[in-house]
Amino acid sequence: MSLSDFPAPDEGILLSFFLTVGDVSRSRAFYRDVIGGRVVLEGNPCTLRVANSWLIMNPGGAPTPDKPATTLRPPEPGDPVSCFLNIRVADIWSVYREWSEKGAEFLTPPLDREAELRCYLRDPDGYLIEVGQATGMLRGRFADPPPT
Repeated sequence: MSLSDFPAPDEGILLSFFLTVGDVSRSRAFYRDVIGGRVVLEGNPCTLRVANSWLIMNPGGAPTPDKPATTLRPPEPGDPVSCFLNIRVADIWSVYREWSEKGAEFLTPPLDREAELRCYLRDPDGYLIEVGQATGMLRGRFADPPPT
């Protein structure tokens, strides 16, 4: 690993996403082999460069002095979703076929939502991942507002 690969900005900020995982090696393999991430650090914490972003993964744990009363754990089956990864792609059908061949299990094939083509999958810990391709929004057609 070269220091230029590690997500540590020389100035300003850099956004990365932390996943609490049940098995670091299993999650590392998924994000490397299926999603196409590049491993920057094998573990403690596992760090991958995915396109123009970084994923950081570690097992869960009890509260620590810098996060008192906060326990980290992967999602449980049936947990409500409060956040998810959103991956934007240029060709959703190509990504859908490629990742499916590598073992990804999508909830549905890509669906036309008028503003975009979109589908979802879950990682080995159950984190939701949206894969989307802008279509209508490139021509001014955006998602319908939520009902009032």
